[in-house]
Amino acid sequence: MYRKKILAAALTVLAVAACGANDQKPAGGQAAKAEKGGTLFILSEGKTQNYDPAKSSSLAITSLGLVHRRLTGWLNAEGKEAKVIPDLADTGKASDDGKTWTFALKEGQKFHDGTPITSADVKWGVERSFAPAFSGGLGYHKQLLVGGADYRGPFEGKELDSIETPDAKTIVFHLTRPYGDWPWIASMPAFAPVPKGKGAEPDYSEHPFASGPYQVAEYKKGVEVKLTRNPSWDKATDEIRGGLPDQILIKLGLDASVVSQRLVADSGDDQFAFGSSFASPAQLSQIQTNASAKQRLVTSKTGALAYLALNTQKGPLANPKVRQAFQYAVDKSSYQIASAGNAALAGEAATTLITQGIAGREQFDLYSAPPNGDQEKAKKLLAEAGFPNGLENLDFVFNKDNNYTEKAQAVQAALLKAGIKVNLRPLESDAYEAETSLAKDAKYDLTLASWQPDFPSANANIQPLFQSSEIGGGGYNISRYNNPAVDKLIEEAQATIDPAEAGKKWAAIDRKILEDSPVVPLIYTRNSFLHGSKVGDFFIADFPAYPNYLQVGITK
Repeated sequence: MYRKKILAAALTVLAVAACGANDQKPAGGQAAKAEKGGTLFILSEGKTQNYDPAKSSSLAITSLGLVHRRLTGWLNAEGKEAKVIPDLADTGKASDDGKTWTFALKEGQKFHDGTPITSADVKWGVERSFAPAFSGGLGYHKQLLVGGADYRGPFEGKELDSIETPDAKTIVFHLTRPYGDWPWIASMPAFAPVPKGKGAEPDYSEHPFASGPYQVAEYKKGVEVKLTRNPSWDKATDEIRGGLPDQILIKLGLDASVVSQRLVADSGDDQFAFGSSFASPAQLSQIQTNASAKQRLVTSKTGALAYLALNTQKGPLANPKVRQAFQYAVDKSSYQIASAGNAALAGEAATTLITQGIAGREQFDLYSAPPNGDQEKAKKLLAEAGFPNGLENLDFVFNKDNNYTEKAQAVQAALLKAGIKVNLRPLESDAYEAETSLAKDAKYDLTLASWQPDFPSANANIQPLFQSSEIGGGGYNISRYNNPAVDKLIEEAQATIDPAEAGKKWAAIDRKILEDSPVVPLIYTRNSFLHGSKVGDFFIADFPAYPNYLQVGITK
């Protein structure tokens, strides 16, 4: 149902933060401003690009948004909380206490071939996402739409009756329960229009019908994707996308070190490029010692929550007081060093579950401790819980990719000082996922993970990680936290239509969950991206911790 963010971030990143957030200061001291025209290059480690919205889990501000519009979109800017705004349609009107949502499409919108976009095309696009052949995309809507649990898509000749299109400009969704975040759900890839009857073609992901400012002009697997202007796109109806470059070339299958070296060198076409590849410590050092490259490094203020998950259904960890001891035993400063060399590079120490940049978030710290922890306090709590000699032989499983070995070793060393002895058990990515998110019964005692919400709401922070329905079967409640009272509070917050009121409820749930201590928040991981000297309007807002592809352009 959700993106696989436990194993790695949704986009590969340069994990540096030496210059501070969003440092992009050319000689004049002002952020480089892009102008219309030119060719933008995106250097990618990935060998493919998926442009089928039914199969995509792309964030609303990244590459899919260049080709496809959705019913709603995100407005994000530096220093501001993201908010939902109109895209193809308005932001929706709720009725029936939030169980029915009605959207009105704007006038004059067309696909790249000049065909008008209608409500039937949006309905067809959503229905396609239910077909088993098009799995892989975000699926929040599948259990919320009436009849969605049993629906298998439109290619068998059946419609989903809970989506109504009374006319070409109106689309109505009937939900199984009140859901205040439905306007955010309508910003997801599945809510992009697909001409009714289309999308069964085996190569649709490479040659889709475009509604955004760009169309896929050429697709060479493992080599390049060429995006050119969609002649039918109307900037007057689109406040989300800049549509500045004349074309965008996405270079595929590049080695991460090659991307970093090319962008540091900043010559030829690479002056007009940005990358999305991980950088090794050696590459990071190279960036830090190169004045030009350092000036072109853009860093998020914050990012995904990295956390230590405790199996609340396993042995002594079923005792909340034992779990609370871990809040003091962990050394967050050593975790920062293991993550990126020092605290400034890694990201700020975390104390809440709701990530920064999300509306309604409240800052608090239930377990105030020095940066390196309070191991004596941890020992005291363990003794009060009936474990005066500490804990032994806890199974600490983790994904061996993405520097998790060093991170796990840092956690292990801190826990040992508190009398908690753990055995490290690294796993390959597939085996790790099978044991943590897929398994019905979990063998492990604790594990490391990270989480980037799929949309800018505390709902997307809390529900996937802590509702009991997300234990096993592909869910991401890997702490196996099962609290009926919290489940009820989650449903109440989801049913709240007013965003301000909902935000207060989510903040209270954040606090209540942490009182039970199913996880230890570690850091809000920072992301950094390197770009060429001729790239402008390149920024990372407070949420999400990725550049806004829809605004990037070329400077003169």
